[in-house]
Amino acid sequence: MISTLLSIIFVYVFIMLGYMAKRIFKEDISTKTLTLMSVYFLQPFVTIWGFSTAKLHTEHIYVPLVYLAIILSLLIPTILLGKLIFDNIKERAIFSIAGFVGNTGNIGIPLGIALFGEQSVIYTTLINIANVFVVYIIGVYIYSRGSFSIKDSLFNIIKIPIIPASAIAILINIYDVSLSSEIQEFLKMGAYAGIVLQLFLLGTFLQGIRIKELHPKLFIGTMSQKFIIIPIATAIILSFTSLPLFVQGVIFMEMMVPLAVANINLASLYDCKPKDVTSLILLSTLLFIPLLFGLSYVINHYYL
Repeated sequence: MISTLLSIIFVYVFIMLGYMAKRIFKEDISTKTLTLMSVYFLQPFVTIWGFSTAKLHTEHIYVPLVYLAIILSLLIPTILLGKLIFDNIKERAIFSIAGFVGNTGNIGIPLGIALFGEQSVIYTTLINIANVFVVYIIGVYIYSRGSFSIKDSLFNIIKIPIIPASAIAILINIYDVSLSSEIQEFLKMGAYAGIVLQLFLLGTFLQGIRIKELHPKLFIGTMSQKFIIIPIATAIILSFTSLPLFVQGVIFMEMMVPLAVANINLASLYDCKPKDVTSLILLSTLLFIPLLFGLSYVINHYYL
């Protein structure tokens, strides 16, 4: 419990460092450069290291597949709804994908331990890995469509190095390729650097946001999707599966975590209103705090 609390404190420390740095040095700190460093150089380290921390087994694969199936089944109706609600193509893109890119790592994994115990780690880790593919395939395409053509958006997916890095990491895991302690330490250093830079980047964007400038329709639509539509639809879909209630509860929890910082990476990289996306991430995190009580009640009474 103490280690988890310290981890949360450290997360906020790095966010505040980014906030203070941007406030002091202003335009001397380029958020674009930080984003490029994160997406193209350090996030592949995070993915490869993540795969090396847990051995994949056949019985575990079904869980991330169900997670992906839920997202894909809800994504198309959401995209169609976005076309009806939003005239601005960038706001439409944000609404279509932001709610599905949840913070399954920094919040989902420790929260799983708190609500379900350490036996949830294998499932939350695999879901977090599945979320990487959601972010860097579906997320890249939809955020790109806010500023790019269909052809260029598809090309942007190919350019992201985290996808081939993930494929290599999966092969290493499946074939049980032994990595020396030096290589594992090297990957760990790169992963920790990527995590720190990600939090620092969030802080730099928080410095310049103006929540009152956020379009109310985008705020209400995204928050309703994230905390009402997605949880209800997830519970209904899970009720038709044969998964144990414990595992259903883990998936339900992961679908409810607030918006991930990765949304900022993509919104900034493809010029899709990164300030608005940062506001949504902040507000979803603040809203999630009181919702935790309701989430805890649902899990204890229906999934445990």
